Amino acid sequence: SRSLWQDANTLTALPSGKYIVKVRDSDNHTNYAEKEVRVSSRSSGNPVTVPEEPENGSISVSPTNASEGQLVTVTVTPDDGYGVQTVTVTDKKGNNILVTPLGNNKYSFTMPGTAVTIEAELVPLSGIVTFTDVPANAYYADAVSWAVLKGVTKGTSETTFSPNATCTRAQAVTFLWRAAGSPAPKSGTMPFTDVAADAYYHDAVLWAVEQGITKGTSDTTFSPNATCTRAQIVTFLWRSENMPAAGTANSFTDVAANAYYADAVNWAVENGITSGTSDTTFSPDAYCTRAQIVTFLWRRFGK
Repeated sequence: SRSLWQDANTLTALPSGKYIVKVRDSDNHTNYAEKEVRVSSRSSGNPVTVPEEPENGSISVSPTNASEGQLVTVTVTPDDGYGVQTVTVTDKKGNNILVTPLGNNKYSFTMPGTAVTIEAELVPLSGIVTFTDVPANAYYADAVSWAVLKGVTKGTSETTFSPNATCTRAQAVTFLWRAAGSPAPKSGTMPFTDVAADAYYHDAVLWAVEQGITKGTSDTTFSPNATCTRAQIVTFLWRSENMPAAGTANSFTDVAANAYYADAVNWAVENGITSGTSDTTFSPDAYCTRAQIVTFLWRRFGK
């Protein structure tokens, strides 16, 4: 507790804390009564509230009071086996506020000038594929559901996922970054001249370089629009795990022992991330499809 003398009939603003308040007489200040009080600073801004926790999960927000224009982060934690279907933010007038997925069940929105409420709908991860080009029995069906619900990627339209379309290097690194929780890069200095500051994959590339996941295709280029190969994506994944050693060598005839991706392939096979394109081939130079990459990521992050 702190003692504070103010020679006045009213107290001026005080910082938060405990204080001893002494009330003395007006003549000689020798007679007084005292009491300990707690002073709390009033939060600024409007409240951000969750009226009711969703079924099969929970919601946390930061900050819980925000001023107009301030960025608010929402973290949804589903129970095992569930994913986030929707996150809805509503202002005092009932208007929906734009919500931006950040990946790994994190979302953000810009605080309006009123109080807001937040709701989330959680659904089972299995059996919810709604894309017309993703059969329910496809090997990648659960991976697609997981990737969409986790904010790793969306479909190519409202009704299609395009599982056989190839992935660019920019897309592959962005998917990996989102699956890892969209961590903020430590540096804002981009070494590559072909990655614009406003590109959707800018932060993902910065993070990947910092983590040693990729060095680019040269000292000054990343080649974001180049198609990602199967060798490259398993190497990205392996490096994101700090390049763990694999116990046994693979049996693929098209993976040379001295290839830059050989250890990554060994690790991926040992950990059930891939089993190759056949019993004896991995097809390292084949382009990686959207179905393959979300399956690799799901087997690493989602299962």
